[in-house]
Amino acid sequence: MSKVLVIAEHLEGKLNASTAKTVSAAAALKPEAIDVAVFAADPAGVAAQAAEIAGVAKVLAVANAANAHAVAQILGPQIAELAKHYTHVFVPSTTFGKDVTPVAAALLGVSQISDVMSVIDAHTFTRPIYAGNAIITVVAPGDQIVVASVRTASWPEAAKGNSAPVEAVSISATLPAHTRFVALAAAKSERPDLQSAKRVVSGGRGVGSAENFKIIYDLADKLGAAVGASRAAVDAGYVPSDLQVGQTGKIIAPELYVAVGISGAIQHLTGIKDAGTIVAINKDGDAPIFEIADIGLVGDLFQLLPELQAAL
Repeated sequence: MSKVLVIAEHLEGKLNASTAKTVSAAAALKPEAIDVAVFAADPAGVAAQAAEIAGVAKVLAVANAANAHAVAQILGPQIAELAKHYTHVFVPSTTFGKDVTPVAAALLGVSQISDVMSVIDAHTFTRPIYAGNAIITVVAPGDQIVVASVRTASWPEAAKGNSAPVEAVSISATLPAHTRFVALAAAKSERPDLQSAKRVVSGGRGVGSAENFKIIYDLADKLGAAVGASRAAVDAGYVPSDLQVGQTGKIIAPELYVAVGISGAIQHLTGIKDAGTIVAINKDGDAPIFEIADIGLVGDLFQLLPELQAAL
């Protein structure tokens, strides 16, 4: 039987929703047990949140001052040591997961499986290639630990209501001194996190300028949504790169995605294909975005958005 270790993602004492989605992927294995590991200087608060996720057998709280910040070279040896008691290690395929998973896999001497979309059996998975235009089946060796990152956009959040036990764990792995945390430069925003938001409003090249992007922020605030952007808008300097959605940005799966002034290049569509409802607003009725949109509105965004806000 499989036994899965899920690595929790958290920041400033809050468990990221990606962890519950990774637990859903782990549950698809129908394993004997799913344990969640929380690495932090003081993991108690986050561990309590992880214990509420349905399907979790227990939470392993790894307290170490070195774990105050998520540095892959520090977490990797600890994950590798803990993983020896498991058949699978699942990590969300977010910025955090893409950083730490290769380190853990390398230390365990196995090949990483990236962006797991579905589970066929304990060692067989599907993942996207070619910007999501093709899905391939990957088979991992049956005699090795499976280390995989989970495409969170493809999995629902596991329910809450559990009360799994929390166990304090001490790991004796040797931590490197050549890598250390210096500082975290992160944009502060009152809006929801783009990667886990239920609603997202994105602007593209059609918005025209950084000043005009205020109309996108206003609509997002009205909807209680996160703000995203196409690569064209980021390259033009309208918004910072951390708002980019798409193949070279963030892969998201909100319940509602509003694309404003976005033509719909394949690289952008890759990042939103798992969204629940896609609304497109563009003055070009032949824009590719309308081919995948559930609701399309052809017209001048500077006229339509104020009308939409007034109606809301």
